Amino acid sequence: MTMLAAMLVFLVRHAHSDPGDPDDLRPLSARGRDEARALAERLARHPTPPRFVLSSPLLRATETAEAIAEAGSAELQIDETLAPGTTLERLADAVAGAGGPVAAVCHQPDCSEIALELTGNDPGFPPGGVAELSMDV
Repeated sequence: MTMLAAMLVFLVRHAHSDPGDPDDLRPLSARGRDEARALAERLARHPTPPRFVLSSPLLRATETAEAIAEAGSAELQIDETLAPGTTLERLADAVAGAGGPVAAVCHQPDCSEIALELTGNDPGFPPGGVAELSMDV
């Protein structure tokens, strides 16, 4: 029998980016860079800040994740399973080996769908939005 342990996961929607093509190479806008920096500082000051940051491979997500990792001196890893279309099951698999609080930078509507499935509530995810979730891994 496998024992499950609760892990704190900061589920993050990437910060603001302007529309453009190709979609996967859209960078953060000036507003998005400010949002990512503010979010990163807030998470770094959290009583249990993320020690590990996982990110979707899309540029706007990796730029958001880089800010979080840098502000909190956390390890950063790009994870293909967090690309648009990710699910709660894929997120749980991605964070399973992290061993501590994790920030996972994903996309909408995935963030809302994951939060809703896990908690029964969608806290809303504006660009740069975050929800603290407890996940059994």
